[in-house]
Amino acid sequence: MKTLTVSVVTPDGPVYESDVEMVVAKAHSGELGVLPGHIPMVAPLQIGAVRLKKGGQTDQVAVNGGFLEVRPDKVTILAQTAEKADAIDLTRAEEAKKRAEQRLQSKKDDVDHRRAELALQRAINRINVAKRG
Repeated sequence: MKTLTVSVVTPDGPVYESDVEMVVAKAHSGELGVLPGHIPMVAPLQIGAVRLKKGGQTDQVAVNGGFLEVRPDKVTILAQTAEKADAIDLTRAEEAKKRAEQRLQSKKDDVDHRRAELALQRAINRINVAKRG
């Protein structure tokens, strides 16, 4: 079966590199599935799980924004942050979720609600990837 090389890279360095059969990512325009031979494209990513299918298994990487660059034989994901499922500290992610929920429920004027919403989305994404991975 044909494969394509996938690299997930953050400012801190590479997070994932492998040959896979399919990449599924959540872009701003919707969910994208990429197979070998896909037309070249660039798409901004949302907070979500990137699913990497190979040999009947699916690896997941929690990605917090960034860009997906597709070439016929290579996919590069440039993410602000990314974590493989086995690298996620589930307890820490659940604590971050609770903190974000508390901030969103706060009626104080000094709370940045957009920032709290993003923190909540990131925490939920990390929890989901850790539990499925």
